[in-house]
Amino acid sequence: QVQLVESGGGLVQPGGSLRLSCAASGSIFKIYVMGWYRQGPGKQRELVAIIRPGGSTNYADSVKGRFTISGDNAKRTVDLQMNSLKPEDTAVYYCNIGMLGGDYWGQGTQVTVSS
Repeated sequence: QVQLVESGGGLVQPGGSLRLSCAASGSIFKIYVMGWYRQGPGKQRELVAIIRPGGSTNYADSVKGRFTISGDNAKRTVDLQMNSLKPEDTAVYYCNIGMLGGDYWGQGTQVTVSS
């Protein structure tokens, strides 16, 4: 059993910052990728950012230059630093880990950007 627990969501004004954290526990084997996805109101879930064990990253075009993903395979954590937040960043953010044996998701944390 693998569990992912997210924290750090909340309400922030446009231009503000938030940091999301995700911690994985349980029977975790070889991790291939860790990342964050989001699902806005009335939208499909989309990739925000991913990080691989070697440190390479990919970002959605909409968040490049504003968001930074960091991960620690040994600690089984992945964080997302979000700066210069915009109302269109409002969504439920989900942590994801792809590893030997499966693909696992957190329960989601709400991020609301509003004045």
